[in-house]
Amino acid sequence: MTESSDASASDPAGFDRDAPDMRAIVGRRDLLLITLDTLRYDAAQQCYERGELPVLGPLLPPGGWERRHTPGSFTYAAHAAFFAGFLPTPARPGPHPRLFALEFEGSETTDARTCVLRGRADIVSGLRDLGYHALCLGGVGFFNQRNPLGSQFPGLFDESHWNPGFGVTAPDSTERQVALACERLRSAELRARRCFTFINVSALHQPNRHYLPGAQRDGYDSHCAALRYVDSALAPLFAVLRERGGAFAIVCSDHGTAYGEDGYHGHRLAHDTVMTVPYAHFLLDP
Repeated sequence: MTESSDASASDPAGFDRDAPDMRAIVGRRDLLLITLDTLRYDAAQQCYERGELPVLGPLLPPGGWERRHTPGSFTYAAHAAFFAGFLPTPARPGPHPRLFALEFEGSETTDARTCVLRGRADIVSGLRDLGYHALCLGGVGFFNQRNPLGSQFPGLFDESHWNPGFGVTAPDSTERQVALACERLRSAELRARRCFTFINVSALHQPNRHYLPGAQRDGYDSHCAALRYVDSALAPLFAVLRERGGAFAIVCSDHGTAYGEDGYHGHRLAHDTVMTVPYAHFLLDP
């Protein structure tokens, strides 16, 4: 059983009225968290508005991606916050209730709909306590399990998978990640268990020029092309989750990246192209 913070739940005024009731969802549905590593908000929204996301587009709310601010300017910092319950924050005045939270005195962003996980330092362990099997499909280097740092986040999960075919240089990385996720979710071992599936999608990260024929360097256009590729690869995963009875899905970026705006390149810096990210959550019904 999950509980909400009495202090924050007692005064819900100002919170988002359309926030999902995670206390009613957790334990009754599979959970999915996909981080589209390095995806910029402007690129994501442009692809949506052009009708270039036939898989994700119909699942997004009217108007497309929600504009949010990331808690970290690079993968490690952002995911450390995500796994503590701090997903990207809506880019508008708050407060905004969080979907998941860890027990923490003085929290001002939990309400009666927040799934508060007690006695743990990360939401993965908290969900495991509630009976979820935690499955990680890594992507970028912070999930490659090749060293202690690259093993820290994967080590939170019941099972974690990474190989070079999931990494930033593999042009079919998302297809490979989705294929293994589907295999595991369909397995006899997990068929009757609730699962929390996490996928760190590496395809948007540099290098991404291979998704745009003729491109000689990475840039905004190849970034968009990478998102179109990722969208084309996700349908089998959503189908499997529907087969399993449906799921609550969160799809967001951990941070963006700069391609020369104001002289900036890359990320781990506080430029708007880095700190503003796309976000969506939705139900995948059977």
